[in-house]
Amino acid sequence: MQLGMIGLGRMGGNMAQRLLQRGHQVVAYDASPAAVQASARQGTAGASSMADLVGLLAPPRAVWVMVPAGEPTEDTVQALGGLLAPDDVVIEGGNSFYKDSLRRAKALADKGIHFLDCGTSGGIWGLQEGYSLMIGGDRGAFQRLEPVFQALAPGPDRGYGYVGPAGAGHFVKMVHNAVEYGMMQAYAEGFELLAAKEEFQVDLQQVAELWRHGSVVRSWLLDLAAEVLKQDPGLESLEAFVEDSGEGRWAVQESVDLAVPAPVMAASLQARFRSRQERPFGARLLSALRQQFGGHEVRRRSG
Repeated sequence: MQLGMIGLGRMGGNMAQRLLQRGHQVVAYDASPAAVQASARQGTAGASSMADLVGLLAPPRAVWVMVPAGEPTEDTVQALGGLLAPDDVVIEGGNSFYKDSLRRAKALADKGIHFLDCGTSGGIWGLQEGYSLMIGGDRGAFQRLEPVFQALAPGPDRGYGYVGPAGAGHFVKMVHNAVEYGMMQAYAEGFELLAAKEEFQVDLQQVAELWRHGSVVRSWLLDLAAEVLKQDPGLESLEAFVEDSGEGRWAVQESVDLAVPAPVMAASLQARFRSRQERPFGARLLSALRQQFGGHEVRRRSG
């Protein structure tokens, strides 16, 4: 099967390679000519522009968009809307807000173009392990492109699925990422607690390895934690600064809108915000108030 791929960053480039390895034809385009050339050396057909990519694909066309969420995705989908023909398909695999996907699906449907929002998980390991694909949109378009999803997934019978109408794929991925936030936070707190018990001198990497086998808390995230602790046991090379992709924020807002309690997701998101603050004002105010009402000692900043 032939597929267009727009966006040859690390994940998009790996997806193109995985498709090639499984016998699919890929026409690739990226704003960086160097990325297109590098992908062509791997076996894709390089395109010089989106219009060129569309021209190189045989109808009915399918184009996978793998660019950053927000304006880059918006511009790309709008451009494709002016280049593609009825019965063509746009697959949007980035971390987009599901309400944006609903709007994009409607705009393309008015032109007879199908839209599939594909929540994609697997990160940089997807080339080797396969991707988890959560697909929303037109069911007929999904069925037509199922061989592509099967090739990208960990296996032809697992790791991918049609989860509902337009917007559902990115909604499921949003919740997936919020769950991921909570799991990561729990591991982080657990290992910090182990490290704090200094008299036991717990070997964190050893514990991670123990938990990886037979334990109810084993997971791929724990596998990654074990590898990180093996490479840098004290994590001395890292700062305690944790970004968020935005999906945790959207999920917490959805929990408020739907009145569904999500305290773990909310707390893990707040922990990421705190990690980015140096000398947070709130903590300093707590210190000042404690001194004011109780005369407790405070630590003054030197200099």
